[in-house]
Amino acid sequence: MDLVVTSLEAWDTVWRRNQHLVAGLLRRDPALRVLFVEPATDPLHAGLGGGRPRRGRGLRAHEADGIRAGSLWLLEPTKWLPRRVDRSVDERWARQVVRAARGLGMGDPALWVNDPRGALLVEATTWRSLYDITDDWTLADRPPAETARIRAQESVLLSRCDEVVVCSPALAASKGEGRVVHLIPNGVDAAAYAVAHERPAGLPGGPVVLYAGTLHGDRLDVALCARVALALEGRAHLVLLGPDALEAAQRSVLEDAGVVLLGARPSGEVPAHLQHADVLLVPHVVTPFTDSLDPIKLYEYQAAGRPVVSTPVAGFRDVDDELVTVANADGFVSAVTRVLDAEGSSGALAARRVDPERLASIDWSRRVGQMATVLAGLGARGSA
Repeated sequence: MDLVVTSLEAWDTVWRRNQHLVAGLLRRDPALRVLFVEPATDPLHAGLGGGRPRRGRGLRAHEADGIRAGSLWLLEPTKWLPRRVDRSVDERWARQVVRAARGLGMGDPALWVNDPRGALLVEATTWRSLYDITDDWTLADRPPAETARIRAQESVLLSRCDEVVVCSPALAASKGEGRVVHLIPNGVDAAAYAVAHERPAGLPGGPVVLYAGTLHGDRLDVALCARVALALEGRAHLVLLGPDALEAAQRSVLEDAGVVLLGARPSGEVPAHLQHADVLLVPHVVTPFTDSLDPIKLYEYQAAGRPVVSTPVAGFRDVDDELVTVANADGFVSAVTRVLDAEGSSGALAARRVDPERLASIDWSRRVGQMATVLAGLGARGSA
């Protein structure tokens, strides 16, 4: 089977849902070939924002452990101009994807859409298609033109894709009103958390209160993080671990409050950071957008066996776990200090033993099996 995946995330060292699922599928089926379409680079936007402009790396083979050589190809396009100037940018992107697939000999691949822009491929080809919804971007705070574009693309995807997969119960309810959807939640690399890791050198000394995940204004309550850091001054460090997608002003608020920004770390290093945190945090804003999510950190935090303090966001507010404390923004700081004090009074860090059966039930391998079943249905459609 040949598969084209349009991803909202690049294939890098910070693995998220797409990488775990695609890699698992490739290891499971040596005959599978994947063209993984990464987000386009945007040299103009990067330059104007003070970053380093670069063009996309185009089409190239990628090697990974346990994956047959030549079975995984990455495509990183380049977006030269904004949509308001270049009205054909999305159509040109779609043509580039089709050319790349044909160049690899993928005559009739299945299409896995994660980036809603993949709707253009649904319209332009006869490929069997699957829409995997991981975030409800129609609910995110975006300019009206962008929201309208996303809603139009999603309308195409929901009406024309052969299969629709969602990662959360909220998405199953909202996207499954007029069609059948498959609920495949996120997961965790259970094996990575089954062993005790040494304390990472990058963590500051003393007690650590840690958040792991992409730093993004759609999710992270920056003001709340600053309040936590100021309240912990002199007794613990607030550490944020993950890719930084914040605006400069938001980053300054955190730095001024003494928050330690570690930046992105390879996925293989994340378990050690979580295991050596005194308290794990989820200082997320509570919005219709965050209510649509199934946070991967829910599974990673549980696998780490450390106490958690979270705002009442989807996933954490409903979980039955004695290690999870849910507090609204007004009571969040006091909840953090209370849990930190309880940890300090109990002595040295001691991760709780996580039920092996529970870990196995949320391992990415289980999710890979579920996705393989959905893809098998797509394959059957093609051979019918």
